[in-house]
Amino acid sequence: MEEVKISTEFIKLDQFLKWVGVCDTGVDAKFFILDGNVKVNGEVELRRGKKLYPGDKVEAAGQSFLVK
Repeated sequence: MEEVKISTEFIKLDQFLKWVGVCDTGVDAKFFILDGNVKVNGEVELRRGKKLYPGDKVEAAGQSFLVK
């Protein structure tokens, strides 16, 4: 599991996927999320604006990330 440090209170899911390199653009992230390819804390997440806080776990594209 890769730890990803953020410098703000939260980060939105679509921005997070771009930040870690899973998606290249916001449009890619939008459709990647809507296709049910992302889990947040073990649950499939379909909202691209979902706020991620330190301690949240994200699974996408066969990778796992921990928000720090």
